[in-house]
Amino acid sequence: MITIDRTDLAFQLHDLLDTARLAAHSRFADYDRAAIDGVLDTAERIAINHFLPHAALLDENEPAFVDGKVVMDDAVGEALRHFREAGFFGAAFDREWGGMQMPETVRQAASFIFMMANIGTSGYPFLTAGAANLLASFGTVEQKERFLRPMVEGRFYGTMCLSEPQAGSSLGDIVTSASPADDGSYRISGRKMWISGGDQEISDNIVHMVLARIEGAPPGVKGISLFIVPKYRLDPDGMASERNGVVLAGLNHKMGYRGTTNTLLHFGEDEPAIGYLLGEPHRGLAYMFQMMNEARIGVGLGAVALAAAGYRASLAYARERPQGRHPDGKDPSGPPVAIIEHADIKRLLLAQKAAVEGALALVLYSADLVDRIREAEDEQARREDELLLDLLTPLVKSWPSEYCLEANKHAIQVLGGYGYTRDYPVERLYRDNRLNPIHEGTHGIQGMDLLGRKITQAGGAGVRTLAERVMADIKMAHTLDGLAGFAETLATHLSETVATTGRLAHAVGKNPRLGLANATIYLDMLGHVVIAWMWLRQAVAAVGKRANGDGDPDFLDGKLAACRYFFAHELPATRVKRDLLDSLDDTTLSMKPDWF
Repeated sequence: MITIDRTDLAFQLHDLLDTARLAAHSRFADYDRAAIDGVLDTAERIAINHFLPHAALLDENEPAFVDGKVVMDDAVGEALRHFREAGFFGAAFDREWGGMQMPETVRQAASFIFMMANIGTSGYPFLTAGAANLLASFGTVEQKERFLRPMVEGRFYGTMCLSEPQAGSSLGDIVTSASPADDGSYRISGRKMWISGGDQEISDNIVHMVLARIEGAPPGVKGISLFIVPKYRLDPDGMASERNGVVLAGLNHKMGYRGTTNTLLHFGEDEPAIGYLLGEPHRGLAYMFQMMNEARIGVGLGAVALAAAGYRASLAYARERPQGRHPDGKDPSGPPVAIIEHADIKRLLLAQKAAVEGALALVLYSADLVDRIREAEDEQARREDELLLDLLTPLVKSWPSEYCLEANKHAIQVLGGYGYTRDYPVERLYRDNRLNPIHEGTHGIQGMDLLGRKITQAGGAGVRTLAERVMADIKMAHTLDGLAGFAETLATHLSETVATTGRLAHAVGKNPRLGLANATIYLDMLGHVVIAWMWLRQAVAAVGKRANGDGDPDFLDGKLAACRYFFAHELPATRVKRDLLDSLDDTTLSMKPDWF
């Protein structure tokens, strides 16, 4: 059984981030601590009662392609009805469009609960929110009224249609075209592949955000525009009417995330596919990157949620499963101990706890940056937060996707042979999480983005801001009992990391192929240093609570033990990675295809 750890979520939101402080801003005035806890209470109730019960069933009986339509379990639509009635589709949007103006930090915390319970069903509102954000940012008033409002209300769902069968992640090679019509609309023609949520029969309509080239557009990424292409055309009252020329050509069947349809869509083959330009021509990729960056944070959150579900399940099993005796136990007739008593099981559980709670701290810290940016009155502070968020986004997506997947592996190991059976959820959770290193830009693409663009952005200002904020927490930790050693260790790693970053930035400028050859190693290395920072922040908060006699002592001691584990077992590996990066090793670059 999957359980949700509200104690840790409360610690992260209230003790680590002081999220209730946001109520001082007019936009978030309704979200004091009681209101935030009420939002999470509602999310937990719906998740446990309506999302969790069909998670395994949906995995075993995935959506099917029947007579040109998607057929899926009715429980998905029922769960999303409760989600919609509680207002979660429009949680973060302006009240002007029917939203709740919820802080991003709180919205992500609620999403974490839903994703823990059922990642497949959670996919539909996740995709809808991303598409709706594009409309909110770049749409005309008419487009917002016709498409954004019903999406905020949860009547229309949304998708993003980027990839094509022949292009994959190389968006400069897409060929989907857009021909202008006399009425100002466009006729869209082409095929899109790997479209999550691309078809279903749950919502009244589906609003596809489609990348395409207007006739005569420049080649490459500079000639891409973004279009609103609904599954159903709208009548004068804004209601779905006849079918647009968007055809479901088939479903892709994946090893995980089976509850979220993944589709091949054809546009304009039998009937015209009417689309509407969003924003300015040839700015589509820049607009879509907003959605992709938001989606990357969401992917990281999903990876954490799946690992958290696995951790809670394996922890419960370890407490209840008696097996074996301690190495110094001499009496074979004595009762076996629960496996949680064994040191190696504790190692596997600590590894999960360190990954899950460290990564959750990073995701929520990034969501808090979104809230700070939105309400900042000081332009310099806003710019620093924007650059830091840009720098952290590849890490937020990729570190959880890689290392929380490893946590799911550990969960299976704790259960042993039972971990591979469908009697327990951990094998399903592992399969679901395996998608996330690929989802919304592969691990390698995130490394290229981080090292090739983000660290040099604004003359390296993001890296400087990161170093300053880490050092501020290091100085705080130095003043607290038991944390000086962690502070000194992180200060050393930070100094070495900044030096390596400078060398690599110089190398990328001189020889991009060589400088970027080990970008993924850099991504992993910097991610570990940032997660160590997140653990130091949690340790500072835990020591403070303990000094005040506040909170459950076992919970706080567990935080400090997990921090110790990460610094002792995980962080030292970054030095080996830095040595490799500093050497500008060209093994992967010089390897010739024929040598394989």
